[in-house]
Amino acid sequence: MDLKLGDKAPKFRLATDGAGEVSLATLKGQPFVLYFYPKDDTSGCTKEAVGFSDNQKKFDALGVAVIGVSKDSAASHDKFKAKYKLKIVLASDPETETALSYGVWVKKSMYGRSYMGMERATFLVDAKGVIREIWRKVKVPGHVEAVLAAAKALK
Repeated sequence: MDLKLGDKAPKFRLATDGAGEVSLATLKGQPFVLYFYPKDDTSGCTKEAVGFSDNQKKFDALGVAVIGVSKDSAASHDKFKAKYKLKIVLASDPETETALSYGVWVKKSMYGRSYMGMERATFLVDAKGVIREIWRKVKVPGHVEAVLAAAKALK
């Protein structure tokens, strides 16, 4: 799926760390950041999660929820959160249904080998469920700051 700015955010319902659940319905009326990342406890993904966690209070002050999504299990997310003292919600998409609906389960290649994997991408969704910003093929340095600036501009 090729989502564009102004599109309605696709529905999702995912298990989270701490035996929780998050869905588009539970976030209704609240702006949120949905960021997709390849794997728990890898260098880039850890830096991104720590960056969002370090800025959690700033997102909270704006009333913006931050949810990280990967294919990892909720149990893996629990370990990842504990190891790095992460404050954000981590959601599990083992069947990649949400990743597919957001167009981030993509063909990748490494060392000449092709495989399907999670694209590092972030979506900023407003309180009405409309996509206001999309970042694709995210480079971690400076990304959290860019998302925070865009979240501030929602007001």
